[in-house]
Amino acid sequence: MSSQRTAAVTEIYCTNTVLVFGGPYSNLHACRALLDEAARRAIPPQRIFCTGDVVAYGADPQATVDLIARSEIHVVQGNCEYALGQDRADCGCGFPEGGACDTLSRRWYAYARARISADARTWMRALPPRLDLLIGGARLAVVHATPTSRNAFVYASTPAREKYAEIQKSGADGVIAGHGGIPFTQIIDGRLWHNAGVIGLPANDGRADVWYAILDPDDDGGLMVEHHALRYDAATAATAMRAAGLGEDYAGALESGLWPSMDSLPQGERKNRGAPLSAPPTRWRAPAPNARPPWRKDFQ
Repeated sequence: MSSQRTAAVTEIYCTNTVLVFGGPYSNLHACRALLDEAARRAIPPQRIFCTGDVVAYGADPQATVDLIARSEIHVVQGNCEYALGQDRADCGCGFPEGGACDTLSRRWYAYARARISADARTWMRALPPRLDLLIGGARLAVVHATPTSRNAFVYASTPAREKYAEIQKSGADGVIAGHGGIPFTQIIDGRLWHNAGVIGLPANDGRADVWYAILDPDDDGGLMVEHHALRYDAATAATAMRAAGLGEDYAGALESGLWPSMDSLPQGERKNRGAPLSAPPTRWRAPAPNARPPWRKDFQ
């Protein structure tokens, strides 16, 4: 693995297996489990990528920042890092105004804002909004939400036209993003859109497990993308939230696997609430520069 900083973005070149995850969300118990899983797989910090929102709903914002910062993994700046780093009055999550998620965010954001240190804010401000992962013959833009927005929600049901346009704007062969909280991988006219999911909350699938992904370059110049569920001590994490006075909404979600609100979800994802998540492995090869297909008119 090697890295190179340009004026625009830091490039990180990997020839071996990479682990990707999103949204630690102040869930210290899940973060510890994730780093233990990486160690079990013998994946070093230099090949671990987090798509941001280290701090959010959970009980341990400062301890989670400390753990992630000490781990020396790669982290991109999420909307929560941006907001907390600037000491803004709200999380800038992009929730529909006045909805349940927006209302609930005021409690957990105020809790986190009051508990993180000046050093944590400095660390957050220094995080890059984008990293470029060079792996399997491809350039992948690692961002929080999209290459042009830190709080846009993108899901499997989001129109392919919108995803393709974002990939084009990135100048990369594909995008690795987070923010939405539900893992999925799609190939769109030869380009890759990948969301590893988050470890701070379940995927609204009725399971307490959380999600991460493994990207494995193969000998043929391609990339195998695999989603993996991670079991951890969700009950203890939920108990910590209740003891901190953060309420039952998200604490209960840690145990039930069901979100307290679906304000941010399109209809396609809403109807899948509580359904087992299907995220089969995907093998992808980046198209050659002179063979990348033009925009297809039939994309929705």
